[in-house]
Amino acid sequence: MPQPTISSPAIAPTSTPAILWGRALRVFAWLSFLAQTIIIGTGGAVRLTGSGLGCSEWPLCTPESLVPIYADQGIHGIIEFGNRVMTGVVGIIALAVLLLVLARVGGRFLVFSALRFAAAGIVAAVITFVMVSLFSLPATPFAMGALLIAVVAAMVRSVRLTTERRDLVVLAWIVLLGVVAQALVGGITVLTGLNPFIVGFHYVSSLLLVCVTAAFLVRLHGQPGPRERAVPKWFAILSHVTGLALAVTIVFGVLTTGSGPHSGDADVLRHGFDATVLAHVHAWPGYILAALVATLTISAWVLRLEPRKWLLVLVIAILVQVGVGIWQAREGLPPLLVGIHMVLASLSAAAYTVVVLHLKKPVAPQE
Repeated sequence: MPQPTISSPAIAPTSTPAILWGRALRVFAWLSFLAQTIIIGTGGAVRLTGSGLGCSEWPLCTPESLVPIYADQGIHGIIEFGNRVMTGVVGIIALAVLLLVLARVGGRFLVFSALRFAAAGIVAAVITFVMVSLFSLPATPFAMGALLIAVVAAMVRSVRLTTERRDLVVLAWIVLLGVVAQALVGGITVLTGLNPFIVGFHYVSSLLLVCVTAAFLVRLHGQPGPRERAVPKWFAILSHVTGLALAVTIVFGVLTTGSGPHSGDADVLRHGFDATVLAHVHAWPGYILAALVATLTISAWVLRLEPRKWLLVLVIAILVQVGVGIWQAREGLPPLLVGIHMVLASLSAAAYTVVVLHLKKPVAPQE
């Protein structure tokens, strides 16, 4: 039996309720971007203050309580629990954005379809938790896995039923899916005693979610419909090469931090790389990145290309990032500067995402 499809006009206000819903969506979209950025800061605070095991259990903070209750947990327990609360805030905002998009694109049908899948996912998670507990295994990761599968199934169905503004629907689902997955990865991080590679993956995943929320904002304010290249082919290729340099710089930055003194807990040892050597290796792709961005920016302004203004934003973000990186290295990696460096990396990646999305423009209507 063929599945029903939803067709609606692009997200453009045509009535007072539509205008209000559109404003709410824009507000929550910005809140989602800000929340994803802030949680990188709170996650960095957990690591940089040695609070990674401030809560010894997951999802509970202690074997007996959801919140810190022991005196020896002190400020570390509060910081770690605060980051967990922030995860809940990020998830609620991501869910609000998704439901607002579904309501504007497909009306009640898509909203209730998503809510039905959510209810089914919660039921599946509870059943999984109970069944796994019977075998004396850590049940919460399996329950979260079941919930994650339900979110993926709901995403697939929702996208299939959407014919208008599918880009917004996909991006909103990716953010919610990412938040659920991040909660699972965060739990695994605690259960593995702050394995440095999992900690690094956790950070990179958060950074990617910042980029996705930035992409959502661009597409939300952009004109829907087919798009075509707005820059010369060589410029587009060079832009993607720049993205590769940015990715390599970030990866080596994560490895460098993972080899440094901020392990997340005083008793946790980092992986065996030499942090001093990695700091220099991390700088090499950074220099290449700076040269590529400078080339793109000058070319864009000379040729008056679409992404030129956002390239200036990227230049500023990278210059500040380089300045903070040099400062923190000379000062012996003080936690505050390392945390700022982590947040700036996500903002640089978000600015680059916006640049890439401006490499294309809406196709001009045929006369």
